[in-house]
Amino acid sequence: MYIKDNSWREAAYLLMFAVTVAVIARVFLIAPIIVEGESMEPTLSNQDRMIVNKSSYWMSDPERFDIIVFHASEERDYIKRVIGLPGDTLYYSNGVLHINGKRVAEPYLEPLAERDEGQPITPDFTLPGTIGSKTIPEGYVFVLGDNRRHSLDSRIIGLVAEEDIVGEASLTFWPLSHFNVRHK
Repeated sequence: MYIKDNSWREAAYLLMFAVTVAVIARVFLIAPIIVEGESMEPTLSNQDRMIVNKSSYWMSDPERFDIIVFHASEERDYIKRVIGLPGDTLYYSNGVLHINGKRVAEPYLEPLAERDEGQPITPDFTLPGTIGSKTIPEGYVFVLGDNRRHSLDSRIIGLVAEEDIVGEASLTFWPLSHFNVRHK
């Protein structure tokens, strides 16, 4: 009786399957990113390594305060926090966020407040003065970096189209001292 050894063929099939699954996951489900710059400090630091969940908005819309990655241009993606949603009115006065006429707390900015330099963390602005409209139109979100004094965000680049959102930044994995899983 003769038995063929097909273990090399099985290993090749297994390797092809693993590569296929990895490519599908990378293209459709998750993507690794590296945070560049200080615009999201203290929440995220320069050179933090993260995983972006590309499927997070397949069945739902972005929520207020989600941290998202979006295409800012053909060559560049940005990472910012969603502040305003479609239909919202918003403004900042004396460093306080007002959405739809109500004051809204931003606890993620508290570490910046501790090292306040005598100026509000977020300079005053209004939506009409920034985007030329009283409300955020359907299909768009208003984003800000957490480090408001050093961030290119919707105050400068304008609204972000929901179709330009890559996904939600859901996991910081490196450096290990910054490890964090963000839950909704």
